[in-house]
Amino acid sequence: MMKLYTFAFLSIFLSLEVRAQVAYPEIHQFMDQWHQAAAKANADVFFGSMAESSVYIGTDATERWTKAEFLSFAKPYFDKGKAWDFKPYERDLHVTSDGKIAWFSELLTTWMGTCRGSGVLRKTKKGWKLEQYHLSVTVPNDIIKDFISLVDSYQNQKKN
Repeated sequence: MMKLYTFAFLSIFLSLEVRAQVAYPEIHQFMDQWHQAAAKANADVFFGSMAESSVYIGTDATERWTKAEFLSFAKPYFDKGKAWDFKPYERDLHVTSDGKIAWFSELLTTWMGTCRGSGVLRKTKKGWKLEQYHLSVTVPNDIIKDFISLVDSYQNQKKN
């Protein structure tokens, strides 16, 4: 009987995951266009996709920007016609039952190697808006001690 319950649970869980992937192609398209806007230095689309109250969290511990702060930081890159080109290749998407909030994580090919982005989207009358995006550098577990040593060394040098 337990196997039957486990099978039923897994079937429902997997069907919900597929539902999120299939039932919300507009979210995948929205996020892909957001990344493409950065690659093409299209500030109107890139920043227009972000809610006014959105927050962008970058890879550096000091990078927690409001939309206005992030726009100020990124404007010189967009003005030069070359921002950044992050290519998503795997996205895990979840949507609330009322279809108004979505959250996701995605793997990205970047100049920094493989990064992970995660975020929260809210559906508005004008479509989806990005409320928060968090970019992080991935570090393989096998080299985490070396990574920690490198960061510690860098921070100690900054203190001196």
